[in-house]
Amino acid sequence: MRVVINFMFVLTLLACKSSDLSTSMSKNTQLTYLALGDSYTIGEGVPENDRYSVQLVDALNHSGKMSFSAPQIIAKTGWTVDELDAGINSANTKSEGYDLVTLLIGVNNQYRGRPVEDFEKEFELILNRAIIFARGETDHVVVLSVPDWGVTPFAVNRKSDQAKVAKEIDAYNSAQKAICRMYGITFIDITKDYRAIGARPEMVVEDQLHPSGLVYQRWMEKLLSEVKKIKF
Repeated sequence: MRVVINFMFVLTLLACKSSDLSTSMSKNTQLTYLALGDSYTIGEGVPENDRYSVQLVDALNHSGKMSFSAPQIIAKTGWTVDELDAGINSANTKSEGYDLVTLLIGVNNQYRGRPVEDFEKEFELILNRAIIFARGETDHVVVLSVPDWGVTPFAVNRKSDQAKVAKEIDAYNSAQKAICRMYGITFIDITKDYRAIGARPEMVVEDQLHPSGLVYQRWMEKLLSEVKKIKF
């Protein structure tokens, strides 16, 4: 069952934007960015500058067309959707919202064997929160697909069932994509490309599981292409 109440709330938010909020935002000198997620967003095993969110801000600022402050990241290695939700509750977020919000979550739900039906409900709820953080501007929210960890040396060494992992990741991503379409949210597929490169030695960090900065650069470039289309 879809979360109809949340969907109607977001529609109401879209229709009732505060003029006072718009006025206050016009005074800001820098745009703000909130990155929500798990180990892929916090960049497990890579330097801070290699995180895709940090790379994105650097690229945007160097373009000379817009100026972003450093991204605020709410993410932790191992987080599932519900744990991200709890993490947001305990974080010091901006009451005035953000100009850009990205969301990459779900791999740990799949890793722990949680049904896609449960993930679908939780993802819709967390997406609603992302939209609210973006002040109801759905075109200022971008979702990245769940990468397939089954292609990594870590999975191979553990003799993981790669076909099973891939099938479940595909189901998760199909659910995300459908929900994003319903809300008018940009959905970026990073999974297909990751499957082609994720097994290469240079594409993983020391744990043989998490992506290197080279992978995050590829994700950043996909994000950059979409963000440049946004009218801030």
